[in-house]
Amino acid sequence: MSRERNIPPRELLEKWKKEDEEARRIRRESADWNFINKQAPHIRAALIYFIEQGDRYVAARIAGLTIEEFDEIRRKAKIPVVI
Repeated sequence: MSRERNIPPRELLEKWKKEDEEARRIRRESADWNFINKQAPHIRAALIYFIEQGDRYVAARIAGLTIEEFDEIRRKAKIPVVI
């Protein structure tokens, strides 16, 4: 983390952007799209939101579920949590 302090802000933003894009790519490629597309519209929207944004809290709210309930469905959809 101390290395990041020496990185100019623009370069740091680019680094974070690339990390976000990589995480999104991993979630998209890992996802079971057949399972996702068979879900009710609000669940499907929440799963797609999670794939694109990686935010379990907002995705759970979109789905109208607790985080634990959303995570159960996320796991069935084979969408990993990328850290």
